[in-house]
Amino acid sequence: MVRDRWHFAAPPFAGSLEPATFYCGAPQEEALARLEWLVEQRQRCGLVIGDDGVGKSHLATMTVRRMAGLGAEPVLLSLRGLSPGDWLELLLARLPLDPASRAEPLRPWQKLENRLRENTLMERPTAIIVDDLDHATDDCIAGIARIVGAAEPLFARTVVVALASSAGVSRIPDAIRGRAAVRVELTPWEEADVAGFLARSLERVSGPTDLFTPEAIGTISRFAMGVPRVVCQLAHLATVVAAGERRHQIDSAVIEGVWRELTPAAGTGVPGDRDESDAVVPANPRVRVVRKLWG
Repeated sequence: MVRDRWHFAAPPFAGSLEPATFYCGAPQEEALARLEWLVEQRQRCGLVIGDDGVGKSHLATMTVRRMAGLGAEPVLLSLRGLSPGDWLELLLARLPLDPASRAEPLRPWQKLENRLRENTLMERPTAIIVDDLDHATDDCIAGIARIVGAAEPLFARTVVVALASSAGVSRIPDAIRGRAAVRVELTPWEEADVAGFLARSLERVSGPTDLFTPEAIGTISRFAMGVPRVVCQLAHLATVVAAGERRHQIDSAVIEGVWRELTPAAGTGVPGDRDESDAVVPANPRVRVVRKLWG
């Protein structure tokens, strides 16, 4: 119904991590520029820290593309939910090793060292991007610290970009934090970034870029406090409500109604009128809204 109402070619606010859905707001642009500097200056480690929902994982996928554009061999590995001993095998599986190298009767660590040595001899940087480092197993953290801190020449062209939540950064040892040449604090969007994201998302699916009124954009930015994940949720559910009510545009009233469905414990208050710590979005907010619309 939503796609039929505005003739979307695809869902504009699906919240996927596909490169096509990435919006480079001011915080993302700054972060990518500083991470590119790591490769250009042959640095060994960079940290990206941010609260949940600010887009760290999406930034990680774009970092892979940016690193490849600089001539590096990038590899992305999410460490959340891995069991002890799994990370190195998964890392090797993502590296473009030839069949002979994979079949060699060597320990996984030796295979990794061989690939890093090969890239170093070819003057090709290796960029290892690890997401959710604060959720990694102890052996994984020790392995990343070994790569970052090793003095051997074979690691000279290797850079590690580690992403972690602000709450979990204390779990990252000094062996990694202390060697980070760059530490990026990924901050929430400003209202201009929210407006750009909404317009870009609608343009990507051939939708009307003025679907949200300026007042609605300001309301989304204020309610979501600039957190991209919540912005996406509010925008998606607002299109569902507006389509059900056969509206031509989405105004502040629609956003306020959706917000109250997302945060029933907040009553009728809004961010800015009370303690912002109360503005918590449930884990699965879509169910309540759909039930209200269609029983």
